[in-house]
Amino acid sequence: MNILMVGDVVGENGCSYLSRTLPKLRRECEADAVIVNGENSAKGNGITPQSAEMLFSAGADVITTGNHCFRRRCESLFDENPRILRPANYPDGTPGSGVCVLDLGKTSLAVINLMGTAFMEPLDNPFAVIDTLLESIETRCILVDFHAEATAEKRALGYYLAGRVSAVIGTHTHTQTADEECIDGKTAYISDVGMVGAQRSVLGVCPEQAIQKQRFHTPVQFTEADGPCILGAVCLSIDSKTGNSNKIRRIILKDVTN
Repeated sequence: MNILMVGDVVGENGCSYLSRTLPKLRRECEADAVIVNGENSAKGNGITPQSAEMLFSAGADVITTGNHCFRRRCESLFDENPRILRPANYPDGTPGSGVCVLDLGKTSLAVINLMGTAFMEPLDNPFAVIDTLLESIETRCILVDFHAEATAEKRALGYYLAGRVSAVIGTHTHTQTADEECIDGKTAYISDVGMVGAQRSVLGVCPEQAIQKQRFHTPVQFTEADGPCILGAVCLSIDSKTGNSNKIRRIILKDVTN
């Protein structure tokens, strides 16, 4: 079983580039399922029904999110569509779910969305939450989107779940890392899969605004950068009988036509 995981999609520019590139990329990877992080897919970040539909129309089977999941006050979106996830370690009673199980015919794939707590919102402990979740998931094929800031927290979770899940894929920092591996030959891991957004940007936003924020530490209204895009993703292979991953490949696409 081949799974394609695409990094944080940023705004209309990112959604448009994903729509142009994902169908071909899915065919090339022979992907049985596509997971896309959409927490920044709406204009001004967050996710809306409109941006979610763009991601699904592009070819996403499951949309994961992160710390911006409720930024646009679209809580009902998570209750209405079980294939749109918010981090599972939000407190009980929060709209939506952090787990989705895809029926792929001969097998199934569980997608779990978690958020880190280092330098992030003080949510429930992701290590404790994943322990509880794994007790009730029957399939051996499990992918975790770990939306976290600290590389140390991401790598720690990767080793913690080695042999227990098929993949731990980091999102949130928008910059693809070069540390992909299959831990113990069983669990595919990368600290960050990257983003889909403007190449000339700071994490998808206009560089000048990011510079102003870092230079003067005053409030700045960020806007999405335009121009040619970049797409960060990983393709991984999972043994559907054991749930073990034996291959993970980094993918970087750059728009040369826009």
